[in-house]
Amino acid sequence: MAGEDRVGDSRKTNMRLAGIDQGTTSTRVLTLTSDGVPQVVHSVQHRQFYPREGWVEHDPEELIANIRACIDAVGAVDAIGIDNQGESCLAWDAVTKEAYTPVLVWQDSRTLAQIEALRSDGFEAETLARAKLPLDPYFSASKLGWIVENNNAAQDARRRGTLRLGTTDAFFLDRLTGRFVTDVTTASRTSLMNLERLEWDETLCDLFGVPMECLPRIVPTTGDFGTLETAHGKAPITASVVDQQAALYGFGCREKGDAKITFGTGAFALMVTGSKMVNRPEMGLLPTLAWQLEGQDPVFALDGGVYTASAALNWAKSLGLFTDFEQANRFEGPSALERGLIFVPALAGLGCPHWVPEARGVWVGLSIDHGPQQLVQSILEGVALRAAEVIGAMDSCIPLNGPLQIDGGMSKNPYFTQFLANVTGCEVRPAIMPELTGLGTIALAATAIGSELNIKSQFSSIQPEDGVSLPTERFHRAVAVSKAP
Repeated sequence: MAGEDRVGDSRKTNMRLAGIDQGTTSTRVLTLTSDGVPQVVHSVQHRQFYPREGWVEHDPEELIANIRACIDAVGAVDAIGIDNQGESCLAWDAVTKEAYTPVLVWQDSRTLAQIEALRSDGFEAETLARAKLPLDPYFSASKLGWIVENNNAAQDARRRGTLRLGTTDAFFLDRLTGRFVTDVTTASRTSLMNLERLEWDETLCDLFGVPMECLPRIVPTTGDFGTLETAHGKAPITASVVDQQAALYGFGCREKGDAKITFGTGAFALMVTGSKMVNRPEMGLLPTLAWQLEGQDPVFALDGGVYTASAALNWAKSLGLFTDFEQANRFEGPSALERGLIFVPALAGLGCPHWVPEARGVWVGLSIDHGPQQLVQSILEGVALRAAEVIGAMDSCIPLNGPLQIDGGMSKNPYFTQFLANVTGCEVRPAIMPELTGLGTIALAATAIGSELNIKSQFSSIQPEDGVSLPTERFHRAVAVSKAP
């Protein structure tokens, strides 16, 4: 059933806005069509580097080149917003702006041994109290500390007083506009910012070995991020934000209990909690910043991440379990779960609500009767079951305010979306209109120049099937197996 045909509508005429969506696998630039629909103008994929087991890197110069190509391709604009990968980080020089390191991607787990040592020494209480985050290599802090400890060029720059450390947004802005800043949403993903004070925390910086003087200044999500030169003249950057928070804004989530899940490389759920932080560490949920508009109080959210979503499906395709994504859209007969075949998509560890980075993916219940089709079916179900764990934890803190809104590649899979509705018991609304992240980025950029967008998303509606009762306890037992050393 199709939902209302509602999109972004600028209330100021003749304003042309653009959003740069710098994601894990590609960089793209979007504008709004004359009827307010976000449209991809240019998109460039970038390489993924895996130099060692657990290491995931990007080339920062390739990312900068792709951003510039996107900006030049979009033409003249009145304002630009840019969203970023969140926890991915690097080191560079304050004078030359040269990157000293690759981008250490959010999926990178090279600091796992350090994280385990800190946990064994009882330091997780500090990160939970101050950053409101568990100890996990997913967050930027341990990766930045690793750079300081292991990179000779970064060490030399620190001695000279020219070392800069930060997430990719700070590097992009410093290189493009000369502003060495990061917004509060991105800073909240580092495990170095005190979430109550919204400033860098000296104790956390000392804990991870990150010199606080090398970090960017923390600013609101919207405002003056500097002006960049393009092939079509100067253009101001007026918003900088984490990609998942941009998607939340793009969905039009504004009220307490509004929630969305983006099923990309990983699956990331966010629920708006309003002006007050909701901190429930015993539930495995993370309080975070949704956004902070310039001159206004911050808006908080609950965050829950599943590290492997469409990445698991792509992995299955690379193994030859299927050749075309259309083959993964429909399956005959009962679910794999009902047949006793369970897959836990912990291929990069377990995030919310478990937070076991050393966990690994498992199949439970494999038999000689199972073929490639059933294995793929179980992968889709495993991602949905992990997402249901996150949403269930959120709903127990703050009741879900209406349907569960979803986007990303897997949201287009009819089997997956119906299984997700069945396992959560929620109406699921997949976005018909893609590019919610880019739309949210554009909308945030618009607020800084007084051009408000009325965000109303297109969606379809999927209801839970009557009479379906799934044996989810089987999945919970399989998750326990994935945690075993």
